[in-house]
Amino acid sequence: MTIKCDCIVIGAGPAGLFQIFELGLLGIQTHIVDSLQHPGGQCSELYPDKPIYDIPALPIVDGQELVDRLIEQAKPFEPHYHLNQEVTDLTKKDDGRFEVKTSADTVFDSACVVIAGGLGSFQPRALRKPGVDKYEGQTINYRVTNPQKYKNKSVIVLGGGDSALDWTLELMKIAKRVALVHRREEFRGAPAMAAQVIELSKADQLDVYLGMIKGILENDAGDRLTGLEIKSFDDEMIQIPADEILAFYGLSPKLGPIANWGLGIDKNQITVDTEKYETDIKGIFAVGDINTYPGKKKLILSGFHEAALAAFGVQKHINPEAKQFVQYTTTSPLMHKRLGIS
Repeated sequence: MTIKCDCIVIGAGPAGLFQIFELGLLGIQTHIVDSLQHPGGQCSELYPDKPIYDIPALPIVDGQELVDRLIEQAKPFEPHYHLNQEVTDLTKKDDGRFEVKTSADTVFDSACVVIAGGLGSFQPRALRKPGVDKYEGQTINYRVTNPQKYKNKSVIVLGGGDSALDWTLELMKIAKRVALVHRREEFRGAPAMAAQVIELSKADQLDVYLGMIKGILENDAGDRLTGLEIKSFDDEMIQIPADEILAFYGLSPKLGPIANWGLGIDKNQITVDTEKYETDIKGIFAVGDINTYPGKKKLILSGFHEAALAAFGVQKHINPEAKQFVQYTTTSPLMHKRLGIS
């Protein structure tokens, strides 16, 4: 089924979330897509606890609180979130509308598109060792899509953050044996989970190895993964057998499929005008860190300003003959109605 809408926002970081609000004020309901499992973009993924001091009227706010406030602010407009899926294709149709497809096979037919992709889509950091490529997506993976795949198997989990610790503990319930490999003595994940992992290791219920990965292990034919070899802190070479490997090394931003959509690109950023932040393809707009123009400053504050002007650009694109008015949320009955204020 194709979802028909007036506007789709690609990217659920601060700029994308505020874009929902600005479009909502103009009576435009939005669908928003993000490759992460939750809204927030860089703020939630990279610095949820980092204090931010330059948001108007908030002397100090951490990244996650800012995201939570933006989500709450957009609630009156009932946005449709499509998370944990990446936009893979964007095509302008003969009627001037856009067909947008995602990695989850969701298809949109939209009048406008706003790209608020931050630094790009977040991609898992790969295990960079010889021979890994042929097993990626099979016995080497960077996310868990079906936990039952690991039932009664020997699994190696790589990493020391929340995802690595969480899945280590979860998979112990169904896997034959789980080994956790980390390159440092300290775990970056939640202290409670780290303590649980240490206790399970002491009880010989979980194998924990500290060291650097030297390479993968294969069968004699070289067509089946059999485990990993690591070098421990005391220079001992250890071979760890496994049927499956899960690597949780965090996420890194990449421009990804956006680079193939025919947009003007300058140093991995989308070029836009400064009137309405429209790209060189009419009907496609870009706000936040993903765009560039003379004088561009990569500030969350700048993204908010761009989202406000882009919303008027979207409105004009959808209804080119209609007159535009700036209505103030303090006094406008229409704004109050849209915000649900009695």
